[in-house]
Amino acid sequence: MIGFAFLVLPVVALLVRAPWRGLGALLSDSKVLTALRLSLECATSATVISLVLGVPLAWMLARLQFRGIAVMRAFVTLPLVLPPVVGGIALLLALGRRGIVGRYLDGWFGVTLPFTTAGVIVAETFVAMPFLVVTVEGALRSAERDLEEAAVTLGASRFTVFRRITLPVIAPSLLAGSVLCWARALGEFGATITFAGNYPGTTQTMPIAIYNAFESDPPAATALSLVLLLVAVIVLAGLRDRWIRGASAAL
Repeated sequence: MIGFAFLVLPVVALLVRAPWRGLGALLSDSKVLTALRLSLECATSATVISLVLGVPLAWMLARLQFRGIAVMRAFVTLPLVLPPVVGGIALLLALGRRGIVGRYLDGWFGVTLPFTTAGVIVAETFVAMPFLVVTVEGALRSAERDLEEAAVTLGASRFTVFRRITLPVIAPSLLAGSVLCWARALGEFGATITFAGNYPGTTQTMPIAIYNAFESDPPAATALSLVLLLVAVIVLAGLRDRWIRGASAAL
């Protein structure tokens, strides 16, 4: 009970101290709506990219054995413990206009990622994709492989086996990992502000808008925090059972 109280007390304090009377006017502000829209769009885009890149990576980590896989797994999980600001600096050094890869993106293709909306998506993908990979890898490791091996014996291709057998089996964990990934991307702050900056309408997501408001208008910051709290509660409560099953599989 003490642990529960510790976790729920800050949320209760947020609800108690929220300026409910002025909430409607604040949420109708165009800047707030723009920041919320940008947050939702970028978090969703980061989740889609994480699915495209993360599911094959999770399959490789779960099913293949080769020298260096332990090191690869460590690098995949590194963003989970890496301070987000450090992640943002690392992204700048890699993908900035003078970065080891970014200089070629800019010089050859004219692509600049820092301080753009695309940069927000990149930063959110970097910090959020490991949640998806870890969850899906755990599901793949715990899944029974008898049906897969039988299908291969009968002549099914690896892609067909994955699509018709493996994917339905890990679907709950895949959904759980996607929800965790999306929620982490939605709340991302440190890597985003370091790599993408704070430009209203372009890179100013909801967490950054809350941080700005807290410096000048704490009640407004509290009200804005309620918006993200409401979104998170709706998503997690709606998918609670699948999320718990997926997290259990990952463990």
